[in-house]
Amino acid sequence: MTELKSRTGDAVPGEAARRMAGFLEEFTGFQAEVKKRLQQTEERVTMLDRKTMAHGRPALSMTAEVEVPHRKAFDAYLRCGDDDGLRGLVLEGKGLNTAVNAEGGYLVDPKTADTIRAVLTTTSSLRQVANVVQVEATSFDVLVDRGDVGHGWGTEATAVAETGSAQIERISIPLHELNAMPKASQRLLDDAAFDIEGWLAGRIADKFARAEAAAFVGGDGDSKPTGFLDHTKVADAAWAWGSLGYVATGAAGDFSTTNPADAIVDLVYALDAGYRANGTFVMNSKTAGAVRKMKDADGRFLWSDGLAAGEPARLMGYPVLIAEDMPDIGAGTYAIAFGDFRAGYTIAERPDLRVLRDPFSAKPHVLFYATKRVGGDVSDFAAIKLLRFAVS
Repeated sequence: MTELKSRTGDAVPGEAARRMAGFLEEFTGFQAEVKKRLQQTEERVTMLDRKTMAHGRPALSMTAEVEVPHRKAFDAYLRCGDDDGLRGLVLEGKGLNTAVNAEGGYLVDPKTADTIRAVLTTTSSLRQVANVVQVEATSFDVLVDRGDVGHGWGTEATAVAETGSAQIERISIPLHELNAMPKASQRLLDDAAFDIEGWLAGRIADKFARAEAAAFVGGDGDSKPTGFLDHTKVADAAWAWGSLGYVATGAAGDFSTTNPADAIVDLVYALDAGYRANGTFVMNSKTAGAVRKMKDADGRFLWSDGLAAGEPARLMGYPVLIAEDMPDIGAGTYAIAFGDFRAGYTIAERPDLRVLRDPFSAKPHVLFYATKRVGGDVSDFAAIKLLRFAVS
């Protein structure tokens, strides 16, 4: 063993030599540990690179190269429950807008979700004219300034008295679960030539559209949106916040036999001018058939069809929304509504749609349980007026 010596040439004591040997041994172990950790880090980076290449985030434009992997994965899930492709998508949930819930359900792929939303928007529903907001919470609060500040007049020397303040009303709109459960036979799902994705989107969209439309008009708020017709209705002369004002036609279950169009005119001008500028009529097809025959005192029809494709018909210059869930003309019914529904009715919804595949409950069929969270309620009671088919 080589003898350790100091700078003066004298031998280093044995204790110091042992300490130096221990230090060198520990340093060698430290170098080995650092090398091992660097190697592990390099392996993780390499694995991450492979996943990034395999599950790269799609381009913003929905090109054929981007759509095909999504559709193939979703189609495989619908046909036979193969969720390997969807699990791959979930790894990049932020980019593909997919997620997995606790029960194993999946958000539908972007193309199917867009198809459903497009049908909901284009169908004859209050959604076309109402205020629609997307939220991530379980409810949506609307703050409404329903009052006005006071004012006064005076001279330079007049003492200024305190005036009234505006009133803020808070309306909370809870979100409820809307669901549909279409089914298909396994043999049909196995048919590769069949557009499974389009069929599923169409069935879900049709069910959701009909359920929503009915709830926005007459829903009672029990596990569903509160329709505007579910609120208290009072004669417009006695209107107060929290109720909807109505104008009577002057005849039980019909328009008045003399000057029937006067009721339509009265309904329009019962609405304040600020709301009237954005007013829309809402009625069903049967009521529209009766109204479009009406003429004014000069023999001109009050009703005019849209001049361009997709443009709504107009009554007294205001657009008409045909909502089949509105009641028919009858004794005491409120068959026509007029108002600024963008101010008067708010629809709140979560942006995600979920689909659960169930191949066991209805053999040999496969059930697809789809859910959506949506709510709705009147947000400004002064913005909507009703026409009541009654004497008063």
